Amino acid sequence: MQKHIDKLPVSKIELLRKKLHKHNYLYYIKDDPEISDSEYDRMMKELIGLEKTYPDLSSPDSPSMRVGAPPLSTFVTTEHSIPMLSLDNAFDDNDLLEFDKRIKKNLNTSDEILYTAEPKLDGLAVELVYENGSLTKASTRGDGTKGELITENIRTIRSVPLILQTPNGIKTPDLLEVRGEVFIGHAGFKKLNQNQLANNLNIFANPRNAAAGSLRQLNSKITAKRPLGIFSYGIGKTTDILAESHWEYLCILKKFGFRINPLIKSGLTIKGAIECYKKISEKRDFLPYDIDGVVIKVDSLKLQQLLGATSRSPRWAIAYKFAAVQETTKLINIEVQVGRTGALTPVAILAPVNIAGVNVTRATLHNEDEIKRKDIKTGDTVLVQRAGDVIPEIVKVIDSMRTGNEKTFSMPAKCPVCGTEVVREKNEAVARCVNTNCPAQVKERLKHFASKAAFDIEGLGDKLVEQLVEKKICTSCADIFYLNMEKLKALDRMGELSAKNIIKAIEKSKKISFSRFIYGLGIRHVGENMAKILAKKYKNFDELASRHPEEIEAVEGIGPVAAESIFNYFRQDKNLKIINRIIESGVTVVYDSIKTKGAFEGKTFVITGTLETWTRNQVKKIIEFAGGHVSSSVSRKTNYLIAGKSAGSKLVSAKTLGVKIINEEIFQKILETSTELE
Repeated sequence: MQKHIDKLPVSKIELLRKKLHKHNYLYYIKDDPEISDSEYDRMMKELIGLEKTYPDLSSPDSPSMRVGAPPLSTFVTTEHSIPMLSLDNAFDDNDLLEFDKRIKKNLNTSDEILYTAEPKLDGLAVELVYENGSLTKASTRGDGTKGELITENIRTIRSVPLILQTPNGIKTPDLLEVRGEVFIGHAGFKKLNQNQLANNLNIFANPRNAAAGSLRQLNSKITAKRPLGIFSYGIGKTTDILAESHWEYLCILKKFGFRINPLIKSGLTIKGAIECYKKISEKRDFLPYDIDGVVIKVDSLKLQQLLGATSRSPRWAIAYKFAAVQETTKLINIEVQVGRTGALTPVAILAPVNIAGVNVTRATLHNEDEIKRKDIKTGDTVLVQRAGDVIPEIVKVIDSMRTGNEKTFSMPAKCPVCGTEVVREKNEAVARCVNTNCPAQVKERLKHFASKAAFDIEGLGDKLVEQLVEKKICTSCADIFYLNMEKLKALDRMGELSAKNIIKAIEKSKKISFSRFIYGLGIRHVGENMAKILAKKYKNFDELASRHPEEIEAVEGIGPVAAESIFNYFRQDKNLKIINRIIESGVTVVYDSIKTKGAFEGKTFVITGTLETWTRNQVKKIIEFAGGHVSSSVSRKTNYLIAGKSAGSKLVSAKTLGVKIINEEIFQKILETSTELE
């Protein structure tokens, strides 16, 4: 019996650990899984069961450590063998040019210095210590000299190797200290906060706070449930690794099994580094994680040693920071706006504040539940966030700044525009004005109808629409096509030339694609992409209007809520009359379904990763023109995934589901040869 216990469990456990380490590396580092998630989970469950039965065979290297260890009573501090210094900051190109001058002055050279440029993740810096190829210790940066030991928590992060890969030609070092940034991506952050809400827990203000809070859990089993990731950016103390440059170090780390950011560029002059900063800043709002700048480093390790460091920062590196995307300001008032579907949306009126170079005076508050959840009151000092072109939003209230004079907000019981009773349907967070003739709704529907993505009527702006509705000249979208010189000249500040230009723009808009027509109607839950799907599926309005919800829902890309909304829209006579009046006015509809069958007819595509030849929007238009459809997520109905560089979870899903994967080169060959996809 003893012989059985000694040999059989040992060999089985070792085999399972080896397999799990391999598959973890393939999934999180190589982005090339060989087994399904369920198979991985089955092996992990089997390993945990064996280790529980034979506790003497447990090991800190085991993949089972990723599910968490027994809780700690407190964190212990540890000293870094080489200080983890902070970085000096640059805020414009001149700061970076001055940095380059200082480098050359300190080195007493006029030769070009070569740099690496890498995204500065907005996360938490950590150090991982490997001895003889195994992770033995992990700590936070702390004050740079000492940090807190968080080894159990770091082991739960799937993209952290517990044992180093053993690449050919590279000796596994006796000691290797790896430095990296732990973060939480946007998708994971959203899901984490949803889980916090579902469990009546406080939400996190931003991904960085969430990552920091997750790493400082005494119970690593909680950390294991958090969607933490890591990118490694450097090496501390090490033995047996020979390299001449920082870039070589990064390439070696990648071979050992560490994730290295794919946006890092090497061999750059200072002008090249500035250009790289600009390119990364353009991608900032489209990355799946937060970055707050670009770190520029002297690439040569020999030059780094010669340059040395001050007491607080290395002389050979600098962080070129982006403009702030969060600021504090005063919430002056809360106004309620009425949208085209009757939705009442509270909007924060703010004391002007500059965020990322934009003067912000308003922020969305989403709905009444959101205001209550964040405990937002008029008069509060609030933290406001802006990302790209997204409408600014209030992240949280600064409680310590309250004076006691703040006022609680309540959603009005009646529409602030027309006075109709406000209704909030069951399971909906939005309160609505049910009067479809409400002037606010009519105005918003007209603006949407005339927008660039719909009928694109130039000159039909906000002020003109307000006059047309207030003077009851336009009560529906159809009335736009019955405007004439007499009606327009009667409006304030409308001269004959301006009126002629408006009439000309209306006439120009009368030839329109079926998809843009559908989008322009403003059907609830129907955006641009869904309008295109409907236009490809149905020949005309008669065919679309005759379909039942279950038939509409069966179309790829349309869910049950949207299907019900489309069905209900075409059940209302007033909507059908508006469509008929628009067509009777002389509008010509170009029906998408009449197009000649193309190479991508009936095929569904998903695009992922960074494309080099085209932008994603260009590829989308090419596919749609050739009869295909582009979806945002991979499903069993997906025919093809176009994978660019740094493709992530969508590539994993496609491989798991057996979806055919093509690259840009194959895509271009199909276009050039007009070959139909089989």
